[in-house]
Amino acid sequence: MDGAGADAPVLGVARSVTGRRWMWRPADPRTGLGIAQRLGLPEMVGRLLAARGIGLDHAAQYLEPTLRALMPDPSALTDMDAAADRLAAAVRSGEHVAVFGDYDVDGACSGALMSRFLRDLGCEVTPYVPDRLKEGYGPNAPAIAALCERGASLIVCVDCGIAAVEALAAAEGHADVVVLDHHKAEGPLPRILAAVNPNRLDCGSGLHDVCAAAVAFLAAAATVRVLRKAGWFGRRPEPDLLGLLDLVALATVCDVMPLTGFNRALVAQGLKVMGRRGRAGVAALLDVTAARDAPTAHTLGFLLGPRINASGRIGEPDLGLRLLLCEDPVEARAIAEKLDAVNRRRQEVEGEVLAAAHAMAEAQAAAGRAVLLLVGEGWHPGVVGIVAGRMKERFNRPTCVAGLADGLAKGSGRSVPGVDLGAAVIAARQSGLLETGGGHAMAAGFSFRAGRHEEVHAFLEDRLRHAALLPAAADLLVEGTLNVIAAQAELAKEVARLAPFGPGNEEPIFAIQRARVVKADRVGKEGATVRAIVEGEGGGRLKTICFRAKDGPLAQALLAADRLPLHLCGHLRAEHWNGEVTASLQVVDAAPA
Repeated sequence: MDGAGADAPVLGVARSVTGRRWMWRPADPRTGLGIAQRLGLPEMVGRLLAARGIGLDHAAQYLEPTLRALMPDPSALTDMDAAADRLAAAVRSGEHVAVFGDYDVDGACSGALMSRFLRDLGCEVTPYVPDRLKEGYGPNAPAIAALCERGASLIVCVDCGIAAVEALAAAEGHADVVVLDHHKAEGPLPRILAAVNPNRLDCGSGLHDVCAAAVAFLAAAATVRVLRKAGWFGRRPEPDLLGLLDLVALATVCDVMPLTGFNRALVAQGLKVMGRRGRAGVAALLDVTAARDAPTAHTLGFLLGPRINASGRIGEPDLGLRLLLCEDPVEARAIAEKLDAVNRRRQEVEGEVLAAAHAMAEAQAAAGRAVLLLVGEGWHPGVVGIVAGRMKERFNRPTCVAGLADGLAKGSGRSVPGVDLGAAVIAARQSGLLETGGGHAMAAGFSFRAGRHEEVHAFLEDRLRHAALLPAAADLLVEGTLNVIAAQAELAKEVARLAPFGPGNEEPIFAIQRARVVKADRVGKEGATVRAIVEGEGGGRLKTICFRAKDGPLAQALLAADRLPLHLCGHLRAEHWNGEVTASLQVVDAAPA
């Protein structure tokens, strides 16, 4: 960890093979040493905690996050008490409740959580997920009216509904409506019984960074509290709220929420629940993805999440929700395999759009554009957000990608730190350039009429012109340098104590100095992944793997015939196999030594 906080590039790497500078992640060495001494930890773990802004008094709780210590009072959320009272009344009367969800992972998890919770308490529940292409996002009046006609006396909207003023008006006089959402609300709230959303302007809970499934979990906890006070559980067992945490963890990771505070406790405890494999649908999906080890945030974000998302993107919109609600292992396996097939189809569609978008992005980046706006005829709306994220990572520019069909371009945007794309998109909509548009700093959705492409691009360029000053590739923040011989299993296990990793708690990146490749080959689909064994000048060997390398500069460096020594940057991980633990490095960058 020598040199942490210095201004000079790590190992002198001012431009890696991918064009990045390697810079130290700032950390206070005194705080790190104090944490290590107080808790009896290796100094490196103390330094990693200090780099995440963790002080002496909170380090123990950070390493062992519990709901007991970190769960807020649900009543801190505006309208939560009204929502809990109405949900409790529905339980006591055995009402017919419709649960209206979104088609992404957070929507599926929120819908499954609330549906399972209410069914276990005796309600008749009808889950509903709109079709992305036919009905669009969120509640729509025909669907709401149809649910009322089917006898629903209460409609619970999860992960949607906060802006659905007109659509939810269709329930007036027929059913009460409770919204459990987390999306930002710009305009007036719908006229409903309760709108629980930590991002309401008048909500002082401070829970701005929780997903909808976490809001639904808090609503379930508040409802149980109301029923308990009323003596409802005198002759009935209370529902297992903690058993719902696998759904909350999955949604929190896949909706890219910061893994700090309450969220960190939800994911840490939810992973333990998932590891017990008590939910048939989740167990089946773990089996289909061949995930043998204990689940991690990586398992949720890269194996489970994309498959559940795929159904909403290009398949049956409610397939993910049906999997999460399924109790029959045989049926669950069939749904999981179907989701896996849909996800493969999604990858094919994504690959086609990605290739075309990349060519456009290169041209725009070479022209010095501050914002990349990539539009293609017939690009599938279900993959444009993924492609925008890939292009944002590749070119370090806010990127918007849209598919053009029937005279309308519909798309999604992803941004980089310090560039508020959502505000620019909202301003473009308010100016009349966009038909629809909204979002937050890091992501946005929008649509505009064909022919307005250049006008929209110019507007975004003007609003976000400071993004043109960003380097072509973002700096890579390194937290330590190691020789190969020091990058061993014991250290990897210590680093893993900081998991779960994600936004707000990024997985540490280490620089392995002067490593020489002794063996390398391609593996995986179409040989896109490069696997290598490296040797250190001072001894020791280390397994490495580089995903999505394809024929890019990282693949070229690892597969080079001259095998000159390299500095490698990546995540040091502990691999468990047949009772043995070994270290491996997931390579994210390289530079000539």
